[in-house]
Amino acid sequence: MTPAVGKDTMHRNPPPLTTTTVTVAYAGGDERRGPLTMGQANMIRCILRDDPTHINIHDVWPAPEGTTSAAVTDALRALAVRHEGLRTTFPHPPGTAPVDQVVAAEGTFTVTVLDHAELPGDPATYAESVARAARAGRFALEREFPLRITLLTVAGQPAYVALAFSHAVADGSAMAILREEFAELLAGKELPGLTSLPPVDLAAVEASPAGLRKSEASLRYWERILRTGPQEMFAEPRGRRPGTDEEARQLTLRSRRGGRALAGAARRTGHPEATVLMAAWCALVAHRAGQDSCVTAVPSANRFHARVARSVTTTSQDALLHLDVRVETFDALVARTWGAVLNAYRHSQFDSVRLWEMIDRVTAERGSHFGRDVVFNDVSALPAPLLGTDTEDRDDAEQELAWGPPQSLPTRLLAFTYRTAPQLHISLWAAPSVFTPEEAEEFLSGLVLLLEAAAAGDVPMEALAEVTGVRPAERGPGWLRVDGCWVSPDAVRETLGRAVGGLPVWVAEEPGPSGTAEEPPGGDGTAEGAAGAGAAGAPGTGSHLTAYIARGETPLTPEEAHRALTALIPAAGSGVLAPHRYVLVENPPTEPDRSDAWRRLKTIDEGTGRSRQV
Repeated sequence: MTPAVGKDTMHRNPPPLTTTTVTVAYAGGDERRGPLTMGQANMIRCILRDDPTHINIHDVWPAPEGTTSAAVTDALRALAVRHEGLRTTFPHPPGTAPVDQVVAAEGTFTVTVLDHAELPGDPATYAESVARAARAGRFALEREFPLRITLLTVAGQPAYVALAFSHAVADGSAMAILREEFAELLAGKELPGLTSLPPVDLAAVEASPAGLRKSEASLRYWERILRTGPQEMFAEPRGRRPGTDEEARQLTLRSRRGGRALAGAARRTGHPEATVLMAAWCALVAHRAGQDSCVTAVPSANRFHARVARSVTTTSQDALLHLDVRVETFDALVARTWGAVLNAYRHSQFDSVRLWEMIDRVTAERGSHFGRDVVFNDVSALPAPLLGTDTEDRDDAEQELAWGPPQSLPTRLLAFTYRTAPQLHISLWAAPSVFTPEEAEEFLSGLVLLLEAAAAGDVPMEALAEVTGVRPAERGPGWLRVDGCWVSPDAVRETLGRAVGGLPVWVAEEPGPSGTAEEPPGGDGTAEGAAGAGAAGAPGTGSHLTAYIARGETPLTPEEAHRALTALIPAAGSGVLAPHRYVLVENPPTEPDRSDAWRRLKTIDEGTGRSRQV
């Protein structure tokens, strides 16, 4: 799918001669009701919370020459009858989230027809702008038909169907299936019988004992990563806290060089292109961030089983990849990536409500704020790639980088891979607080350079800066690696001081007590490997933070200090992680900037609000 970017460009195009609305009735389906699928619940949570232009999705379907408007509406009607997901609404009282889905046996939808004397000079771009504009406005889940349909015609002759979809009923794969079936219907072909489950039946499978066990395993997998992995990939002085939106411009790479290099690296290593590209992405992200591992969300369609492969619904849920990059060579990382990616996808089906409850609980206990900092979405394998008009075929580009319009970005680094052959085609949105425009261009160019080097031979991981030209983040001597995260003790001290009402605070690095040191990730780069390498509670040697607070007459406990700090962390600057231990004293020492002076003071109370139990 193509993310919503930039402003509506329709005003720059000539207006249509006429605008009419056609109401299309459908009937012949079955009326049904049942609980939500896990994918629906996940997306509905986002729909109720996020900007509609970010969460709604769109596509453009060309109409073959000679197609009539009646044929278009007949095909759309047939799709509505064929797929229960398109006849689904989600009733719920105001102020609540839906828990059920209702499938209508019959109903109506509307088609807005924009008739033109002629389309603009770039008709496909115009059609895409119409579809994108329809994403504005939240879908009324309880009553609205989940497709907003605009038919673009020239003197009454259909040219394009521009559609905006509610993400509650469709994801990128579902849109591709519908596009394919629409074309077959217009060609007069008979569609085969449905082989995948409709959403109501899929929800029943997910609620079965086997489905619930799968969800529980996914939650355990995520929890291990949240408790042991870095909370910010781009924790550095100039960074912002994860979850704070920034406006980032789209940077698009089109590179035949990259396509050849990826194919060559895949042949040489004997691994699929998708695995090699993921390894290169994670290697470069971790290198740029100065991290020992890469945590990246990999949106997953969860369509690995025939019962879901061609289901028109949303199965989108994040796979969370935690890849340890501490290996000698790139080939070793590719080999590790294969298993880690499969493990991440295997654990990408879960109860999203329980997931977020767990995330809130774990981050409060750890004294952190997990950020969906990095997202890598490879849609190149969709059966009919949803490229959007700004990503159409331009196969003659040996290598080009082009800047596009901005969009609000709730992540630090977002990439969509649209194609891998004959050219590598990636769009990147990089937060300007972390990447200057030059650094964003260097990152994508460096990705191609890494693939070219990997196609020629194995690449030492220590040579990434030399090979790619990408420089690691600069943090300065005040930053520490604590509990798998980059932390600024100064930022922790400032935030904790505000949390406890301005009481004198000192934060010191100290040896970790037995049972609280960070554990090394496992050799396979997975969270399961981390658990196997040393269970939480085993003796450790890592350094940790201790916070000294001179509370005076203020009635304060370590647990209260931890809760107050945790409440501020989501809005705090980068590099803030709760101390492992709080030591309360009566008054600050005469030399308040010396750790040993604080340690010599009489302790009134000490403890931790953290928990590392998995």
